[in-house]
Amino acid sequence: MLLQGGNAVDAAVAAAIALTVVEPTSNGIGSDAFAILWDGTSLHGLNASGRSPAGWTPERFAGLEEMPQRGWDTVTVPGAVSAWRALSDRFGVLPFGDLFQPAIGYARDGYPVSPIIAASWQRAAAVLESEPGFAEAFMPMGAAPTAGQIFRLPEMAESLVKIAASAGDEFYHGSLAKRIVAFSDKCGGTMTLEDLASHQAEWCGTASLGWYGYELHEIPPNGQGIAALIALGILRELGSIESLSPDSAEGIHLQIEAMKLAFADLHRYVSDPMSMEIRPESMIEEEYLRSRAALIHRKKAGFPECGVPAASGTVYLTAADQNGMMVSFIQSNYMGFGSGVVVPGTGISLQNRGNCFRSQPGHPNSVGPRKRPFHTIIPGFVTKDGEPYMSFGVMGGAMQAQGHVQMAVRVLLHGQNPQAASDAPRWQVLDGGGVAVEAAMPEATIKKLRSLGHEVEVQSGWANQSFGGAQLIVRRDDTYIAGSDQRKDGQATGW
Repeated sequence: MLLQGGNAVDAAVAAAIALTVVEPTSNGIGSDAFAILWDGTSLHGLNASGRSPAGWTPERFAGLEEMPQRGWDTVTVPGAVSAWRALSDRFGVLPFGDLFQPAIGYARDGYPVSPIIAASWQRAAAVLESEPGFAEAFMPMGAAPTAGQIFRLPEMAESLVKIAASAGDEFYHGSLAKRIVAFSDKCGGTMTLEDLASHQAEWCGTASLGWYGYELHEIPPNGQGIAALIALGILRELGSIESLSPDSAEGIHLQIEAMKLAFADLHRYVSDPMSMEIRPESMIEEEYLRSRAALIHRKKAGFPECGVPAASGTVYLTAADQNGMMVSFIQSNYMGFGSGVVVPGTGISLQNRGNCFRSQPGHPNSVGPRKRPFHTIIPGFVTKDGEPYMSFGVMGGAMQAQGHVQMAVRVLLHGQNPQAASDAPRWQVLDGGGVAVEAAMPEATIKKLRSLGHEVEVQSGWANQSFGGAQLIVRRDDTYIAGSDQRKDGQATGW
């Protein structure tokens, strides 16, 4: 798209559309999406997450200890198509239909499946093959494709043609919407044409935190970006983090403890903003952050209550152009292929974001009609002195806010270049307060963390994928410096 005269928005949207085809294990046409972008003069935030169907009354889920993980009772209105349209309409320069051409070609003519995606596909197929429509679309000849195998999905190409020609209207108002609703009816779901037609992406601005001369920006709730701001704000109030190596046990200990506190607040308060009990910005006010920082013991692990979602399936991308426009974009089905539901004859896989609601009444994030659930996917952006500095994200469920903290510490505080920051060993807080670290982390650091009271689990192999995937672009003067995570099938490319 850049070579055709497009800008960073055109490039980002075209890439996002293509990823629904070539990376179906993490996103699809039925995904949700968020974006932060610098248009050359100012910053904008876009929330394209969908709301629950009107039929999702608390009574429908009464008696459940947990929300369902798969099937139609996890499908909220998909927002990705609305994100593509909103971004293109407001900031793109190429015709909307042009952005679909690479994706349509990949779906119609086929592409060789890449190695990490092939492995994810095979794991997902073992779980989802009985879900409505899944095997017909994503298990040709009865099995998931292997690495290097050519995969084609012509019916997905036709859906993309219809979305392109109608500027997205077919998905929310037209024939595709009718097919989605008809399949929901057939399977006992509650999605209606009115649910789809009422969806709108929202320009929501950003929530931000001043941090060591930089300003870190996140999408406001219903997403978990606020947790990254809380943790970084706690680290700022603690002081001394700048004097500790990002690879030292002492520095990692403080980051972990700040993250635990951030998660405790996140899972207690964050939901659809319309149902939150507190102002989101109250969690990042200086006095409150100082009070939270006072709870951290520099020599001992604490155990604040926290709950962290375990599964993920997300793509993140970032693009920048010669005119200074920078786009931070994230799109996700949530748990891999999401709900496992694929609308027959369309190639449309549907996300399972409804799983992020709580089934228990009384919580701000309890399930209800026409409500946005808590969201894990978050794009990140950094400005310095009112100018763009870094567009970045770390895909991967509950790892995302933790990854934002680790990228900020490494790039902003310690001056590491994006690739070095991405390659470095990562840690993550687990459900229950334990800590997982990558096997590449030095043994001496692991030993020291355990001596501070952390229950450390060393992960390698497939488990290593749970540490997410970072993509970053840093702007320095008239130069872009990019990094792409070696944990994923991705790359940094420039022209």
